[in-house]
Amino acid sequence: MKRFLLAIFFSINLGTAVSALDMPLTDVNGNKVNISSYQGQWIVVNYWATWCPPCIVEMPELQAFHDEHSGKGAMVLGINTELIGKQQLQEFLEDYFITYPIFVSKPTQESELGLIPGLPTTFLVNPAGKVVARQVGPVTQAMIEQFIQKWQEE
Repeated sequence: MKRFLLAIFFSINLGTAVSALDMPLTDVNGNKVNISSYQGQWIVVNYWATWCPPCIVEMPELQAFHDEHSGKGAMVLGINTELIGKQQLQEFLEDYFITYPIFVSKPTQESELGLIPGLPTTFLVNPAGKVVARQVGPVTQAMIEQFIQKWQEE
């Protein structure tokens, strides 16, 4: 079953990898950074919304991945894609114990990383800053770890 899930995870072949380095990000407090600030490590970029049940289900998995790998070559960046107040979003994050970096975006079906056909959508950016995979639908910590391991072996 795990091999089947790994095959589904990031099953879309992106062909030529897309550069993510110029992607601007705005955090919950309005501070702006570029994704290039995180270059040199694996970055899991997860588009989500508070009204999305599958997004909420995968959040503990993303948090576990971030907790285990942050500062050790990989991390999670969450991008909330809805029109929601700052206070409401911060309360949601506190209620769900989310501590990985969260950024905000207006609702969108496309980003600098690629198409976002539904939520959740997760992109995997390699240490060189290239988007190497996309998953539409929930991911798990194990799926992300297995994909990164497989990528590094190739």
